[in-house]
Amino acid sequence: MTNRKIESWVIPPEADAEFAANMKEVLETYAKPDDRSRPVVCMDEQPVQSIKEARTPVEATMKHPRRVDYEYERAGTANIFMFTGPLSRWREATAREFKTKIDWALEMGRLRDGRYKRCDKVVLVCDNLNTHTKGAFYAAFKPARARQLVRRIEFCQTSKHGSWPNIAENELSSMTRQCTGGRRIGDLKTLQEQIKEWSNDVNTTQRGVDWQMRIDDARCKLKSVYPKIKL
Repeated sequence: MTNRKIESWVIPPEADAEFAANMKEVLETYAKPDDRSRPVVCMDEQPVQSIKEARTPVEATMKHPRRVDYEYERAGTANIFMFTGPLSRWREATAREFKTKIDWALEMGRLRDGRYKRCDKVVLVCDNLNTHTKGAFYAAFKPARARQLVRRIEFCQTSKHGSWPNIAENELSSMTRQCTGGRRIGDLKTLQEQIKEWSNDVNTTQRGVDWQMRIDDARCKLKSVYPKIKL
């Protein structure tokens, strides 16, 4: 039996009208000029495994790096929520114990009442996860409050099996490489502190997003996703 190398890849569907429509809507959203009364916010999330040290690590010295024991303890899971304003050069990562629709709605409500309190409406780019819905607000808040939030959020959802246009995915990838990846973080509080420090540092030291994919590019590079019209 021959072993073959396999690469994980997002394979776009063939001739999928819904895929093409959602992809174009996201790309058109990015192409619009920055409007502070209707800011674009991208969001994504990912679960993480909490890991505790089984033995106290030996701190680094001039001669040796920090040493940890190969044994560890699993300490449950948490969920990271990533929000980023691609046109405003801003991102924020938060974490909660669970990833229910209520957790998502509470995070959205916190963001709407905080950074975007004075905005008329937020254009939210997110995927089609079944917790990212208008109904989630009614599960988390009283009806009047839920309706207030829903009226001030405009959903712009990515295609199913095609969430790559969501810039928050790129931010999550960067955070994993620069902060959480390969580290043992054993509790929710520590995780929240670490990703908050990462967010603050990146907002201070890094530039915004240089998004290269345009609508015309998609028409050329992803021709196969557009249905073939027979006249």
